[in-house]
Amino acid sequence: MRTILITGPGGSGRTTVAAATALAAARQGTRTLLLGTDRDDTLGAALGVRTGPAPTPVEPGLTAWRPDAAQGFRDGLAALQDRASSALDLLGAARLDPEELTPLPGADELALLRALRDAALAEEHDLLVVDLPPAPRALALLAAPEELRRCLRRLLPPERQAARALRPVLGRLAGVPMPAEALYEAAARWDLELAAAEAVVADRNTVVRLVAEPGPAGDDAVRATVLGLALRGLRTDLLVANRVLPEDVPADSWLTGPLAQQRKTLEEWRDTHDVRALPHLGHDPRGADDLAALGAPGVHAGAAPVEWPVTDRLAEDGVLVWRIPLPGAVREDLDLVRRGDELVVAAGPFRRIVPLPSALRRCTVAGAALREGTLAVRFAPDPALWPQAR
Repeated sequence: MRTILITGPGGSGRTTVAAATALAAARQGTRTLLLGTDRDDTLGAALGVRTGPAPTPVEPGLTAWRPDAAQGFRDGLAALQDRASSALDLLGAARLDPEELTPLPGADELALLRALRDAALAEEHDLLVVDLPPAPRALALLAAPEELRRCLRRLLPPERQAARALRPVLGRLAGVPMPAEALYEAAARWDLELAAAEAVVADRNTVVRLVAEPGPAGDDAVRATVLGLALRGLRTDLLVANRVLPEDVPADSWLTGPLAQQRKTLEEWRDTHDVRALPHLGHDPRGADDLAALGAPGVHAGAAPVEWPVTDRLAEDGVLVWRIPLPGAVREDLDLVRRGDELVVAAGPFRRIVPLPSALRRCTVAGAALREGTLAVRFAPDPALWPQAR
């Protein structure tokens, strides 16, 4: 299944473009599922059809689904209370009534990750179009599965779980309480769920489609978002310039200023992105007719996979070079820290901890340079770890 993740700055028309994209793909003959994330039914307003927790047929080949984060939170807590019933009874704790609960911060994001996993596992559609939150929240959401799995592995390393059978004995010998069996089981369950969501995000058939209004603010947001996506190794297939003004504006109109900014931004975007311009209809698009009038692209064949190659320059310079594409990065805002077999990369407000390729784990960092949007990190073989030539 192919996946198109749609995001952009707040107020750029992401939901409308997501709905128009899904509609275009369905009318091209692709079985499409449109996944919404807003608690308010903005997706249904764009489609002209109410959407909710149950998948809703919109027209042949197109289904819309807006998971209920509140219900998912209540169901999850109820299941947790059931699993911990013996401990709760022992403590004399009163159980919480699911109906009295309101979702905690982050419940929407967790509901979306579960929905991504469920949609991929169902295999009922050929294309999944996801209306993500605004770009800053979307970047944090897309990073969550990898980061949470990393935390779980650090707290409960899989290789140490073999000691679970010896837990009672170890507890008596050490004189300290050992982690309960339920903790390991919960960690394994969470890891599987996060791995499924991470697999959808990292899949080679998954792309991110950016939406922004052409102008100074939109340009700043696109630059920041592209950098955040690049650090995560995610690829964009298109930059959708939304609400593009018509060119035939009278010379004495107040729109001449915004139109000039629009032209300049579109020219710059076309130098670095595959741009699709959608017209300003003069009103908020509502219903299938308006969405079709936008002419949004459906499935697009562009966007090469993002690669972080290691270049062998041992014969020439005695180093291996790891090239990390970071378009838009500024040298002053970059930071690198080697920690064990991991490299901590910070670019502006974004940060990622990545495992080193196997060959680089036997090397020491010998320097780094940023040129033309690519960070080149040089690694010199560590004589104590590198195999010696005879």
